[in-house]
Amino acid sequence: MKFFVDTADVDAIRDLADTGLVDGVTTNPSLIAKSGRDFVEVVQEICDIVDGPISAEVTATEFDAMLEEGRKLAKIHKNITVKVPLTRDGLKTCKALSGDGTMVNVTLCFSANQALLAAKAGATFISPFVGRLDDIGTEGMQLIDDIVQIYANYPDLKTEVLVASVRSPMHVLEAAKIGAGVATLPPDVLHAMFKHPLTDKGLDAFLADWQKTGQSIL
Repeated sequence: MKFFVDTADVDAIRDLADTGLVDGVTTNPSLIAKSGRDFVEVVQEICDIVDGPISAEVTATEFDAMLEEGRKLAKIHKNITVKVPLTRDGLKTCKALSGDGTMVNVTLCFSANQALLAAKAGATFISPFVGRLDDIGTEGMQLIDDIVQIYANYPDLKTEVLVASVRSPMHVLEAAKIGAGVATLPPDVLHAMFKHPLTDKGLDAFLADWQKTGQSIL
């Protein structure tokens, strides 16, 4: 499974990229707004840090403007993945941009039917929002399972399932068990995946025993 980090915080991206675990980055207008910085400047800086797909989202809602924005974003860097909403105009934009050879991430997916349409429109990634479905009493992971199964039935569909709105390490585990290709994680969720109380307890015991020897490796 590939891990994307879901943030526009350049310092957090740089810190996680140093672990070698980050395969890409997803941003959206809300995350860019939180950074308080210029949109294009932030996206360009992220592209310089992570050599992988970097999702940058259009803000227009109608086809002509979406396409114009998407083509402008694609010129920022070869790794830009233009993010479009799963609407009729969004899928038209997806089809046009993918025809240009641009990677496209279709976002705000909440049904398997929507995911099938996005794949037929040439999406590079489909972003089902599991956490937001959980919030309304629907099992988000069932949607991931449905999409993975549908795509597996049709090998000509090359769209990757990018699990979004991830709230906990358990979402990542369940998505990996189902076979989703990518998960995009807030930095705190990725940091939480390092943690286990028995790891901490074991390390403390090893260090205590080592200290008793009075030795030093350096």
